[in-house]
Amino acid sequence: MAGRAPRALVSVSDKTGVVALARGLAALGYEVVSTGNTLRALREAGVQAVGVSDVTGFPEILGGRVKSLHPAIHGGVLALRTPEHLAQLEEHGIVPVDVVVCNLYPFRETVAKEGVTDAEAMEQVDIGGPAMIRAAAKNHAHVTVVVDPADYEAVLDDLRQGIAAERRRELALKAFAHTAAYDAAIVAYLSRGDALPAKLNIALERAQELRYGENPHQAGARYRLSGAKSVWDEAVLHSGQALSYLNVFDAEAAWRLAHELPATACVIVKHANACGAAVADDLVTAYERAFDADPKSAFGGVVALPGVVTRELAERIAANPKADVLLARGYDDEALALLAAKRKSTRVISLPAPGERGLDLRSVDGGFLVQGPDLVEDEAPWRVVTRRHPTDAEWRDLEVAYRVCARTSSNAIVLVKDGVAVGVGAGQQSRVDAVEIAAKKAAGRAVGGACASDAFFPFRDGLEAAADAGVRAVVQPGGSIRDEELIAAADELGLAMVFTGHRHFKH
Repeated sequence: MAGRAPRALVSVSDKTGVVALARGLAALGYEVVSTGNTLRALREAGVQAVGVSDVTGFPEILGGRVKSLHPAIHGGVLALRTPEHLAQLEEHGIVPVDVVVCNLYPFRETVAKEGVTDAEAMEQVDIGGPAMIRAAAKNHAHVTVVVDPADYEAVLDDLRQGIAAERRRELALKAFAHTAAYDAAIVAYLSRGDALPAKLNIALERAQELRYGENPHQAGARYRLSGAKSVWDEAVLHSGQALSYLNVFDAEAAWRLAHELPATACVIVKHANACGAAVADDLVTAYERAFDADPKSAFGGVVALPGVVTRELAERIAANPKADVLLARGYDDEALALLAAKRKSTRVISLPAPGERGLDLRSVDGGFLVQGPDLVEDEAPWRVVTRRHPTDAEWRDLEVAYRVCARTSSNAIVLVKDGVAVGVGAGQQSRVDAVEIAAKKAAGRAVGGACASDAFFPFRDGLEAAADAGVRAVVQPGGSIRDEELIAAADELGLAMVFTGHRHFKH
């Protein structure tokens, strides 16, 4: 085989950049071998290419299901460049393959379409492609494997200069991750409808390096599901420092809660819990009310505003103690200029609405705890259990209180008046302590308002503490063995009380 031209096998579903790549390979002296639609596209573009069937001596069959699965292809890909392997290739007339360029059928894109059938989905399960990719990646000591069109230009440069072994290893790692993510997508599709699938294959890719983890001595990064996009991929950092782990963690909590509240809302989060939340007719008022709820805690927090920040709103934000992160759908030019000048370290970010909540995973020794998302139900299943019913204003406050409470660390109590979370008691071992902390923060502003509890009141003391804070309506899951005693206590205290039937612990 001395003096042979190097061979490149090119077979791609995503044709982006493949013609330019093949031309580049040909210019470097590579014989280009291709299959099916890729071969057709190359020849139509004037690129000289050899069909796989000409190499194997066997036609593509079964509607293209079998093309490259042949010793004449896989022998060339898998052969070590040892005398023994090269002699066997010579004996069987097989040419070594030096470069494999392959990406897979659009399975994820197909199953994302509404109404797709199982038959249509299974037709997009690639067989020959993963076999070629894995064979080339296994033999990366001798073979360059490329799965991402974004790498084509750089790989051509590498080949011109004589590609290094470490670079081939890097590309092989990417190739194995590519096929692993593909298989994970198939498993997820076949497991659809199962609340907790028997097999949970999750393939992640690093999407963003962060300044550090929870603490400066910890490394931190944001990963995303391979092949998928998230709201954070579309986020734009207009000004301020790079994000840390906790910036993203708290920002996620704030942004989701801001989109779960009714009307125009503002949420201010500190350490993953709301320290301010308000709904109003406009963003300026919502921000002012949310900030005024707990100005001390708002310092260094995350402000989430699901709308456009104007210069007027930016001026109010800049006049208050610094926020670490500011989130909004958008900003006008004057607002951006003002914030960049007056809040240089605040991370000013625009991003779209968050996606649906998925499975929740937490690491434990040797694996993960997995649960479905905690979705906050609408008011429809709620039932009034006391003689007095909430007024319309109290109903509005109950809804805000309940949604904020559901996203607050347990044990949690939230007091709301006129659409403003004026008191939040979070992360307490005692529910009475949570009420007392919320009441202290409210400082009399909860009078005539509403109280939400993330779980039932086990004794009447918590209910009495809420009444002492001045609230007139309470929403809680119910379900205690003392529910009847609690209902009687609420009637005695003149409270309206609503049972939801759903607990919202958050740890």
